[in-house]
Amino acid sequence: MKRAFYIGRFQPYHKGHHAIIDMISKEVDEIIIGIGSAQLSHTLNDPFTAGERVMMITRSLCNLNIMYYVIPIEDINRHALWVSHIKSMVPPFNTVYSNNPLVIRLFEEEGIEVKTFPLLNREEYMGKKIRERILNDEKWDDLVPKAVFEVIEEIKGKDRLKRIKMSDRHMSF
Repeated sequence: MKRAFYIGRFQPYHKGHHAIIDMISKEVDEIIIGIGSAQLSHTLNDPFTAGERVMMITRSLCNLNIMYYVIPIEDINRHALWVSHIKSMVPPFNTVYSNNPLVIRLFEEEGIEVKTFPLLNREEYMGKKIRERILNDEKWDDLVPKAVFEVIEEIKGKDRLKRIKMSDRHMSF
């Protein structure tokens, strides 16, 4: 059994994430999707709750022909213990998929295989840029799976972002 681990903040889950999960699904039997910084929400950088991100991902992957697990993972802010924390929160895995240099280093230091992947259309598929487009009333729905757009509409995510921006005028992305 080949089981992979892939982590992201998914603020929001977008078509770049979706393409990566599709690529991973062709190499393994199961995928564990870790929702990083699960404790954060209601800020400009992290507007969506862990539960909302679970909804976005689960609904987007409903047609994926592979077993997957979506697991929220809170930050512990101790890099030396982070991999052990991850391993205590998710099913066992053989391989990690990431392009994040710190994630790669931490898992490799623990002797776990890490694979990288090509970033697709990185200028467009960035959570920060999607959040900015939502805030600026620009077109963004083509950058996320339809299910994500529907979740953000359902939870009134655009209104949330605008209210956060109003209350955090001194903050920026």
